[in-house]
Amino acid sequence: MKIFFRRYISEFVYGAVDGTVTTFAVVAASAGAGISSAVILILGIANLIADGFSMGASAYLAASAEHEESARDTQKRASPKIIGTVTFLAFVAVGSVPVLPYLVDVVASLKTPSTSLFYVSSALTAVAFLAIGFTKGKVGNQSPWREATVTLLLGAVAAGLAYFAGDVLAAWLGVQL
Repeated sequence: MKIFFRRYISEFVYGAVDGTVTTFAVVAASAGAGISSAVILILGIANLIADGFSMGASAYLAASAEHEESARDTQKRASPKIIGTVTFLAFVAVGSVPVLPYLVDVVASLKTPSTSLFYVSSALTAVAFLAIGFTKGKVGNQSPWREATVTLLLGAVAAGLAYFAGDVLAAWLGVQL
């Protein structure tokens, strides 16, 4: 298992970071615009399915092209199918973290204040970024805490931009939800 994970760490990181960033961007922009929990959940899940499939398919197609290009190479290449699958699964599994509070709120009919849900989502997303970076550092024989910090900072910038865009666009367009 360790050899498998080491071989596909880049696909795991790629899928996990992109899944977390894009899903949290949907959550942050929606929260910034004042959209309801149920709508945030719907948008988040739709993002996970569509973008996750797109990422996995793109990773597969890119790996297939590279595999065909280097067919004469004697070095054993990673399977394009596994590359696409790992990317997709990492995207969906880790990318689902930002919508978990909204899922619990909607399914359990808790009616939690949107600000509280956003704070919980932000905290869980930060933990996900730290875990991705830490894992990358451990597997790649780099400083796990440095990689965790870098991943968290990059994710925080993307999240801040999304929240700001949602807030500003909602105000600019006069959207009140």
